[in-house]
This record gives sequence, C-alpha cells and structure tokens, in this order.
Amino acid sequence: MEAGFQIFKSLITHSFKSKWFLLTQLPSAFFSGVRVRKIDEDRCEVSVPHQWFSKNPFRSTYFACLGMAAEMSTGALSLGHLFKKSPAVSMLVVHSTAEFFKKATDVTTFICVDGLLLKKTIEEAISSGESKSVAVKSVGKNVAGEVIAQFQFTWSFKVKG
Repeated sequence: MEAGFQIFKSLITHSFKSKWFLLTQLPSAFFSGVRVRKIDEDRCEVSVPHQWFSKNPFRSTYFACLGMAAEMSTGALSLGHLFKKSPAVSMLVVHSTAEFFKKATDVTTFICVDGLLLKKTIEEAISSGESKSVAVKSVGKNVAGEVIAQFQFTWSFKVKG
C-alpha cells in the first residue's frame, strides 16, 4: 500500500479524526450517521443507519442519505489515491445513476471494489496532463445481505493548474 494511502486510511478510519472531518467538511453526512467502516486501495465500505436524521416519511432511509454513503464509498477511494499526490489533482462527479431494489429499514452498507480502477485513471490523468473520467459502482446491502440499491458514479480527474 502506498504511503499516502496508508496515511489517509489512518485518518479516515480513526474515530475522532474521521468524525471531525465529516463534521467540518461534510456535516450532512456526519449528522446522517454516514461512516467509513473499512478501506483499502481496492475496496471501501461505508454505512448509513436508518435513524431519525436519515429517515423519510415512508419508514425507510431517505434516498439522499443512501446516495451520500454510496458516493463516499467511491470518493474515499479516490481521495486515498490522491492524498499527498504531486502534482495535485482535482476530482469531480460528472454523472451518477441509481437503482433501488428494496426499502432500507436498517443499516445499509455500500461497497465499492473499483479502487484500483480509480488509481489507474488518476495515474493516467497525471501522466497525460488531460482530464480522465471513469465510472465506478457501489452496491448497498442491508444486514441480511439483501441488495438495497446500486449507484454508479462517473468521476473526472484533472491535474490542477
């Protein structure tokens, strides 16, 4: 594992530091209970509970909270591969799609296993100096292992400056 990614992993999975990051940078995710549970270079797991702040009137988790968790599972992998990277690279979601299969009535965990694809795309953007895009998937399951939703995010990476 690259040194930069290892440092990022220790920050994003450390209880106090990750909560402070969410509170100051992504307050809606913090209050919704979105948390990074596990992260490695190729895989990230992010959960969102069904609780007062994340629920909708239909007794399930609000779709936007599910979307935050799904995006974070892909975005955290991207940030990990960009951490301490030189030259600096900007990242932006340029497209997203979602499919919903079942009501989210307990903890939903989103898993993205496209970390190495994100890393490769970032390296291509750095080496070419051009903007590069990649579509990655995040699948959300409940505690019983049933698929709740599937999101696809297209990330664009470009060297800053």
